[in-house]
Amino acid sequence: MNEKIYYSAADIAKMLGISKGKSYKILREMNAELSKNGFLTIAGKIPVAYFKEKWYGATKEAAVFEL
Repeated sequence: MNEKIYYSAADIAKMLGISKGKSYKILREMNAELSKNGFLTIAGKIPVAYFKEKWYGATKEAAVFEL
């Protein structure tokens, strides 16, 4: 069971071809939304399932972009 359950800023930067600073901004925005909806969050990380749903619209479509 080596599947990632969280993406880090470095993972997101690599997948999207953006700077780590920009990926941290994306993480903060997503974590703020999760927190607002009553979920616990981890600074600097985002659940893979949530990222795929939010960024790509569906986990099935995002499978191509796995690290």
